[in-house]
Amino acid sequence: MSEARPGTVGAAGSAGRLLREARLAQGMDVAALAAAMKVAPHKIEWLEADRSEELHDTTYARALAQGVCRALRVDAAPVLALLPQAQGPGLDQINQGLNMPFRDRSSSASPRDWSLLTKPVVWAPTLIVLAAAAVYLAPADWSGWSAGVQPVARVEPVAAAPTPPVAASAAPPSVVETVYSAPPQPEAASASAPLVATVSGLVQLRTTAQSWVEVLDARGQMLLSRVIQPGETVGLDGSLPLRVKIGNSAGTQLMFRGEVVELTPFSRENVARLELK
Repeated sequence: MSEARPGTVGAAGSAGRLLREARLAQGMDVAALAAAMKVAPHKIEWLEADRSEELHDTTYARALAQGVCRALRVDAAPVLALLPQAQGPGLDQINQGLNMPFRDRSSSASPRDWSLLTKPVVWAPTLIVLAAAAVYLAPADWSGWSAGVQPVARVEPVAAAPTPPVAASAAPPSVVETVYSAPPQPEAASASAPLVATVSGLVQLRTTAQSWVEVLDARGQMLLSRVIQPGETVGLDGSLPLRVKIGNSAGTQLMFRGEVVELTPFSRENVARLELK
């Protein structure tokens, strides 16, 4: 579309010439008239220059000319008679304003073309969104939403039976530690009494007083590292040789392969260090 050429005047006796003379007779410039009609000034310039082909179509050109005549309060009949006749409904059937956006007649879609609603690309996403919303908003106890879902039984909490306390062990899962808590010994009991094999294990430990014990196997894996309480018996298995450290050798009895091991030769300041092979 070419630009408007200000100052161009239509031929004598043309519709554009009549419109321009009517405007000048009232002392109104193009910008003021365009502002009053709420249209672009170059459209009025095209109309006055008889360049109606620059406008959208013949019907729009005649409607614009009629609007200019109405704004200038002059008779529109002489002007419309000099313009090309519109193909289609008459001007008296046009109720839209001159500023209505132009729509190309060759447009493939129309706002009232309901046939678009029959295309899957339109209704399929809508159907998916509606189905998802229905599932989301459905009550949790609605058994009809899925045939494969069974009602979930309500499980009441049941108080668990008290579990006897078990001494914490630092041994890895591969280490077997058997713990037996014997009743407290009478004060008159001798700490040197022979150890009774009440638990299984390659090594068995029993204390008559608190004793910190540490046992490592041949790979350096810690089998036991904790305080053994009085009257407690512990059984251990591991890869030989075993390195044993007993913090209270006087109150601890040690058995290895079913035989009592005398700790006195390995003790210093009541701490015994020995290796079992």
